[in-house]
Amino acid sequence: MTDPTENTAFEQTRLDKIVALREKGHCMFPPTFDRRDTVLEIKTRYADITHDKSAESVSTAGRIHIVRNHGKTIFADLGDESGRIQLYIRKNDLGEEQFELFNQYVERGDIIGVEGHVFRTKLGEITIWVDRFTLLCKAVCSLPEKFHGLKDVEKRYRQRYVDLIVNDENRQTFRSRSRIISLLRRYLDDHGFLEFETPILQPVYGGANAQPFTTYHNSLDQKLFLRIAPELYLKRLIVGGFEQVFEISRNFRNESIDSDHNPEFTMVEIYWVYRDFRDMMELTENIVTYIIQQVHGKFELPFGETTINFTAPWRKLSMADSVKEIGGIDIFAHSVEELRKLAHEHKIDDPDKPRSQREYLIAFFEGLIEEKLIQPTFIYDYPVENSPLAKRHREKEGFTERFELFIAGMEVGNGFSELNDPVDQKERFEAQDEKRRLGDIEAQMIDYDFINAIGYGMPPTGGVGIGIDRLVMLLTNNDSIKEVILFPSMKTVKVGEGEEEAEEPSQEKEGTS
Repeated sequence: MTDPTENTAFEQTRLDKIVALREKGHCMFPPTFDRRDTVLEIKTRYADITHDKSAESVSTAGRIHIVRNHGKTIFADLGDESGRIQLYIRKNDLGEEQFELFNQYVERGDIIGVEGHVFRTKLGEITIWVDRFTLLCKAVCSLPEKFHGLKDVEKRYRQRYVDLIVNDENRQTFRSRSRIISLLRRYLDDHGFLEFETPILQPVYGGANAQPFTTYHNSLDQKLFLRIAPELYLKRLIVGGFEQVFEISRNFRNESIDSDHNPEFTMVEIYWVYRDFRDMMELTENIVTYIIQQVHGKFELPFGETTINFTAPWRKLSMADSVKEIGGIDIFAHSVEELRKLAHEHKIDDPDKPRSQREYLIAFFEGLIEEKLIQPTFIYDYPVENSPLAKRHREKEGFTERFELFIAGMEVGNGFSELNDPVDQKERFEAQDEKRRLGDIEAQMIDYDFINAIGYGMPPTGGVGIGIDRLVMLLTNNDSIKEVILFPSMKTVKVGEGEEEAEEPSQEKEGTS
């Protein structure tokens, strides 16, 4: 057995116990255990149990969360994924050797298997009266000493495995996330969409305005990029003849980290032939309300200090109308010079950068309006300057048929009538590439193969991308994206540095005074 190192949280006392048990001839870390019952199954089957022990025995396994020793009896809490149950261990039942084995060597964090009978204690708690136990895994790292679990937020993110062990509420968040993704996939499958997988490593990145991560393939002797979106590959599938496609994709953007941005994130992108941006608004609304109905059974949900009402239909505003109605500025009633002055007055970022009314429209919307869109709101009719993949508007010169969905001040969805004119697409890409060459690190590259693809003919198509992480935030009442990503991006530090433990609330349990 090696000594603990600075890179682990191994405890010497626990390592010593493993050595001692092996010297006593005990099989450490056995390969399996005959678990016949989960905790939930036991509690369900014996919901009406009395103080008398059950005739049939049960066999279950899980992690020890609490141990309370009272001389010749021990109470402990054992938990598995389905819940927790109390154990009652008596010296007279186990025998002195096994009782002392449990007493000396089993502690919080260890995983054990137990067999016994079920009864209800005098405090009314369903409990397993243990006849025998097996130490299945001796934990060499201690859980936080206090019952309430981790309160150090950064440690919870860095050591999510510990967070999941001790914080049932956070574990439930990720159960909900899994269900939300499952329901999303079910809805699309039930409505005729086919799921595909497209490349993560791409020679040309595109599909969004974002700075990519770069890598290098030695054998190909080629620079590659981690995808920022699957869009251009999914559209290639539309060209190839598939009519309803989607991908639940992991995307990567080399950008700042904040409460609703993580460099690695999940979204779904959906494309549907012979549909436009208004059809995709309706689809987005239908998908989200379906998921909410299945998960919560109601449409009014708390989010922080407010309540969000997801009842359809959702509000729809053009970008220009939103700035006029919410921000009090009629963009097209002002000259560029007047808008520049207003931008300085309202402390808009880079107030001198825009060169046209439409560019100022984007600036005022992003600077003044987005954060105020709390209830579900579709914003549509985006300027062509920031929509290089959307079809030009059929009625409004200089605009595109694009929408974004905002909830709680966050962009949750982004959809278009997809651009399918290859000449227009080439010109838009060239304009983006010029911006990139002039220093705009988020501007898109020219993807000539994609231009070539739509040159073979892409039918009129509607598309939308929905941010899954942000949707999960909204449906689980979490105001930070790190709370809904199992392993969020964090700056690397040494394991075990600067860790503090939380306080333990009092617990009214069997055997406590």
